[in-house]
Amino acid sequence: MAALVSLEERLGHCFRDRALIERALTHASWANEHAPALDQEPLAFIGDAALGLVVAERLYTEGVERTVGVLTPARAEIVSGVNLARWATDLELGALLRLGRGEDQTGGRTRESILATTLEAVLGVLYLEDGLGAVRTAVERLRTRVVG
Repeated sequence: MAALVSLEERLGHCFRDRALIERALTHASWANEHAPALDQEPLAFIGDAALGLVVAERLYTEGVERTVGVLTPARAEIVSGVNLARWATDLELGALLRLGRGEDQTGGRTRESILATTLEAVLGVLYLEDGLGAVRTAVERLRTRVVG
């Protein structure tokens, strides 16, 4: 699948477990229509945690003198749904999503919340396959691609 290869190139990671990345790209609406398929939510939970740690670590190392009152909102801005959806759009995750018919017909491939959750799920796969280093690499690539 050419789109998956493109995703791997953009993230700097070759997915070893195809079933796991497929799950990361599977929205609950698709899983509900194709039981007993599994959805992305547990992977998004792990990816969210890994992303939060990577971003907190980066903010800390970039500004050791900052207070928690400055670091916390800075982290929240970086991991906001808007930002994650922008990164997901840059990665063209919408085209890779497995969505249920209704979700697909009502614009799910461009819905901010779905894109953000999908990106978190993909980051969850990176973490499970190669740890925080893979998440760090992906976040840095995304940050420089979108922010410039």
